[in-house]
Amino acid sequence: MTVADDVRRRIADDLARAEESATAIDPPTSAHPDLDVVDAYEIQLINIRRRLDAGARIAGHKVGLASEAMQQMMGVDEPDYGHLLDTMQYHQGTPIDASAFCFPRVEVEVGFLLGEDLPGANCTNGDVVDAVEWVVPSIELIDSRIRDWRITLCDTIADNASSLGWVLGDERVGIEDIDVGDIDAVLHRNGEVVAKGNSSAVLGNPLTAVAWLARKVDSFGVRLKAGDVILPGTATRAIDIRPGDDFHAEFTGLGSVSLQFR
Repeated sequence: MTVADDVRRRIADDLARAEESATAIDPPTSAHPDLDVVDAYEIQLINIRRRLDAGARIAGHKVGLASEAMQQMMGVDEPDYGHLLDTMQYHQGTPIDASAFCFPRVEVEVGFLLGEDLPGANCTNGDVVDAVEWVVPSIELIDSRIRDWRITLCDTIADNASSLGWVLGDERVGIEDIDVGDIDAVLHRNGEVVAKGNSSAVLGNPLTAVAWLARKVDSFGVRLKAGDVILPGTATRAIDIRPGDDFHAEFTGLGSVSLQFR
């Protein structure tokens, strides 16, 4: 049973105010335990449409819950997804105000830039290989507008899959020149190693996550298009952000990406 449209709108309003004010709210599912995944994606879309109406542009999509450990923790058997808007892009060398967010974290990801549109319902890993123009080092910024990250699957989906922003490194590598299923990643915070991982943690291969994403968004009438940024999921655990932190992520064969907070 899904919740009524007016309830969806109220939850979307609450999440939007929480993001704008950096003041977290209680989980929507605590007040609405009948909230389901369909409701959650519709709530996400309400706020995305509002931002598009205000002038933002869809720059791509992100995959969340792409590791087996995260899926087990959430009690689900597939990932989720959120939208990346051009207004959510951050840049190396430009410090970010950490106080503008609720509970921000960073995740290290092997990103993709699409050179061609992807098919939808029948998308395969091979289709992804054909469509990817560049593999790129990236960091996703995540945040939960839900107090203390006390989220269920539906809470995080409604909250745009807990997405905050993204930053890309300068390097671009052709997909034929690197094994995207076996890239080591190391994250430094203020010069200290705080996380290590391998891209195989992302559903065994990030290509699998992108193919899943293409099939999933197709069910909502969305296609992944040339020029899109795709963040397939993190190769490391998420790390909390503190004011003054300086992050630097290095990827074997792919280069690096950095960002700073104030």
